[in-house]
Amino acid sequence: MQGFPKIKLIAVGKVKKRWIVEGIELYQKRLPELEIVEIKDSNPISEGEQILTLLKSGDHPTVLTEEGKTCGSIEFAEFLKRSESNRLVFIIGSAEGLSARLKQAADRKLSLSPMTFPHELARLLLIEQLYRAKTILQGSSYHK
Repeated sequence: MQGFPKIKLIAVGKVKKRWIVEGIELYQKRLPELEIVEIKDSNPISEGEQILTLLKSGDHPTVLTEEGKTCGSIEFAEFLKRSESNRLVFIIGSAEGLSARLKQAADRKLSLSPMTFPHELARLLLIEQLYRAKTILQGSSYHK
């Protein structure tokens, strides 16, 4: 693997819980390849339209949604490895979810779990899994 791919995370709303902010900051330091873009929350249709304007030609968006496919950490790492030359964009909506148009525009739909999590926690979980995937691909002992 040449290097870990550059990844953009587009997330609706600000994280307010301090402990989640601290967790995100910890993993952001370990993942310089990650760019986080926050958009103001309003309603799923307006948020979806705003997110669609942020996508560039050649981006490969993945939306996090309960209808998405679940996968294990190793499978997720392998997906990232196969995608290293692509511009990966992960999208997390607000508590209201994502618009149908945004879901249709996505290359893939991903679910972190069959359980439902608050969107702030989903952001931290995704970032941790991105870091875990990086360490798996590097052969680090973080993933045991």
